Amino acid sequence: MTDDLRRSLQARFEALRDRQLSADEVAAYLNRPISNDERERVLELVRWFCRRYPTPAERLAYVRRATRRWTAGARRPPPDE
Repeated sequence: MTDDLRRSLQARFEALRDRQLSADEVAAYLNRPISNDERERVLELVRWFCRRYPTPAERLAYVRRATRRWTAGARRPPPDE
């Protein structure tokens, strides 16, 4: 992949990532019914999580670690616009 192509793709990705959704777009996404496939994928993730972290203490420890990770990333300054 050339540098020009990489920069072009990066710019397109960032534009999609950073675009503001309209209230109608958000409502349409949130109001659509959950498919059986999506429901099963979510339930499989829950089952995996419960196998990986079988006790409430392990689950809470994970959440605490993840929260530290997520909030550390949120403290980074926003990219220049």
